[in-house]
Amino acid sequence: MARIRKLGRSSNVRKAMLRSLTTNILLYGHIRTTEERAKEARKQVEKLIALAIKEKDNYEEVTIKAKVARKDKDGKRIKEEKDGKRVTVYDEVDKIIKKDKPSRLHARRQMLAILYPASTYENETRKKSKKEVDLVAKLFDEYAQKYADRKGGYTRIIKIGQRKGDQAMEVLFELV
Repeated sequence: MARIRKLGRSSNVRKAMLRSLTTNILLYGHIRTTEERAKEARKQVEKLIALAIKEKDNYEEVTIKAKVARKDKDGKRIKEEKDGKRVTVYDEVDKIIKKDKPSRLHARRQMLAILYPASTYENETRKKSKKEVDLVAKLFDEYAQKYADRKGGYTRIIKIGQRKGDQAMEVLFELV
């Protein structure tokens, strides 16, 4: 029977910590943490990447008609008068979207159950420029393509040394 590390935490705190580690490793590509935490988070990360590889091509492309606001040369919406009100002018455009098949949709929902919603700052000096990141799309599009020919071993743990305060072994946990 597979044994899990308790990491000195209650179950809900431990699960939250592992979800956070998993989200951050997929968002940034590498993190610095303790060896035990990295070994536990590795299980989740490897599982998610393997799931993304398995379901990466399981979708169909569908053409839909969408309304898109007409914009001027500055990127502002064009408005015109109708019945005394200013309303935005829309154009109909054909868009091609990826429609998940049932097994890929199930995989997407499994990933969303583990990952936290993620966002990064475009510029570290300006905290207002926050950018939302779709980690599930990143898993399917970026990581599944990158690791498609690998048979596992998507992460590596490099020992850095002991932490100054409590002498815990610190590692660099990164995607290969």
